[in-house]
Amino acid sequence: QVRLVESGGGLVQAGDSLRLACAASGRTFSSTAMGWFRQAPGKEREFVATISGSGGSTAYADSAKGRFTISRDNAKNTVDLEMNSLKREDTAVYYCAARESSISNTWSREYAYWGQGTQVTVSS
Repeated sequence: QVRLVESGGGLVQAGDSLRLACAASGRTFSSTAMGWFRQAPGKEREFVATISGSGGSTAYADSAKGRFTISRDNAKNTVDLEMNSLKREDTAVYYCAARESSISNTWSREYAYWGQGTQVTVSS
């Protein structure tokens, strides 16, 4: 079993930056690919970013490219999502997710473990 705890959400203004963090426990972290997903009110959960177990491979949704950066610290069992130039449409609950594989993936169904989510609200 993997436990994931997100932190760092909040209310910010458009153009601001925010850094989300996810702390993981219960599985060899370097063997675990991680992802960030988000769900806005009335919408389906969508992929944001993913990173492989080693950290050597990353992928981003088009909406996140150039603004968001996913990173991990395998010594601390954490994965972060740095979000810059935030827009109102980035408003959502952001979820950290873990795979039972070290290979990164953009499909939510490939992730076995999920955190409770952290709210990000971007005002104009």
